[in-house]
Amino acid sequence: MIVMANSPYIFGTVPKLSAKYAAVVIPFILSFLMSGLISLINIIHNIGFVDHFATVWVSAWFFSWCVAFPAVLILLPIVHRITARLVDFSKI
Repeated sequence: MIVMANSPYIFGTVPKLSAKYAAVVIPFILSFLMSGLISLINIIHNIGFVDHFATVWVSAWFFSWCVAFPAVLILLPIVHRITARLVDFSKI
């Protein structure tokens, strides 16, 4: 099933979350993807493609994500304030 952006459902009959959850959903997805990519690169760089590579990577990814998600939640407001000092949003 192809999900359209304007559909009220994530998939099947599961409804989309309210917009108020975007402040948690965005950091959740971002930290998940970024920690996965960074842990993959670090594992390849440090030990290469060894036996049980996938197990080592997933373990490192999970640990990294457990640190990354709360870190993003804490740091994102600080990054917003720094960005507001550097960027003139009135010209958008």
